[in-house]
Amino acid sequence: MFELKITSDYWKPVFYRLEAEGFECVLADAKQVKHLPGRPKRDPSDSRWLAACFERGAITSCFVATPEFRVIREHTRYRRDLTGERTREKQRTEKLLESAAIKLSSVVTDLHGVTGRDIMDHLIAGERNPKVLAQLARARARRKISELEAALEGAEFFTPELAALLARMLGRIDQLNASIDELTGVIETLLEPYEEQLQQAESMPGWGRRSAQDAIAETGVDMTRFRTGGHLASWAGRTPLDHQSGTRNGRARHKKGNRYLAAITGETAVAAGKTQTREGARYRRLARRRGKAKAGVAIGNTQLKVLHALLSSPGTRYEDLGVGYYDNRSTGPQLRALIKRAHDLGYNAEFTPIPDLTGCPETA
Repeated sequence: MFELKITSDYWKPVFYRLEAEGFECVLADAKQVKHLPGRPKRDPSDSRWLAACFERGAITSCFVATPEFRVIREHTRYRRDLTGERTREKQRTEKLLESAAIKLSSVVTDLHGVTGRDIMDHLIAGERNPKVLAQLARARARRKISELEAALEGAEFFTPELAALLARMLGRIDQLNASIDELTGVIETLLEPYEEQLQQAESMPGWGRRSAQDAIAETGVDMTRFRTGGHLASWAGRTPLDHQSGTRNGRARHKKGNRYLAAITGETAVAAGKTQTREGARYRRLARRRGKAKAGVAIGNTQLKVLHALLSSPGTRYEDLGVGYYDNRSTGPQLRALIKRAHDLGYNAEFTPIPDLTGCPETA
């Protein structure tokens, strides 16, 4: 047994080569032994000490994706990076229009939708009349023609140089859209053998096709690699982090983990919070009491535990417990709180169950 100390991504070529040659390789996190006593200061002795720690179980191996999912992961991560770049390019176009006193984004919900894109194309072509530009509105945007005219009053300041720059930005967005669509087709092909697992992930509230693809690319489909759903959530960084056992000063953070999976669950948690489901009800309850950031981490934790359970049981689908799950579960505490509140106001309150009248004969 030998040990290599490598930081950043430099471990990958060594690990993959040794793995390809048939060696059983283990990737360890040095943070696990950071507080263990007896660590020597010299590298040779340190290597032997780390090997001894691993032999007695003080170090556990970190998750390393299989060769197949490493390829899929590279595609999904690149798609997410391109999507982020497209978002930044769209923000640049909005700032460019704002600099010319064109407040189009304050009226049109999606600046790069059909209406917004058509107006920008006509601006590039040289049209500056606000009334003509406002008439390009489509569908529901036609209800806002007067508001569009007011928002486009600054079109006279939109110079040909700015129009050329806007055309360059829109061309860049079109290129990114084409690249993302092409990558999506490749990812669909690579994940064809795992359609069942994708369907399982998509059955959860707030999850769509792309989020399911990105999550499975990061975790794989073999959930035996993670002992429990809690281990998966911890690996993704969707668990609280607190280094202090006594009174804490300041806000508690969540731990660092797989940033791609954390980003996925950040999006799906917000999407689930808008649904009439048990997860949606929990998100809204937590957001009111603790804020949206903590609610997002908590729902992400729950979603990863559910994903672990689904992928561990082939053929299962998510079954929602209902938006009233927490209200129905906590009847006793709610009644006690109401009685206490009435007592504080100077009243005596008593609650009795409403009798079930179903099945009783109708009375004249």
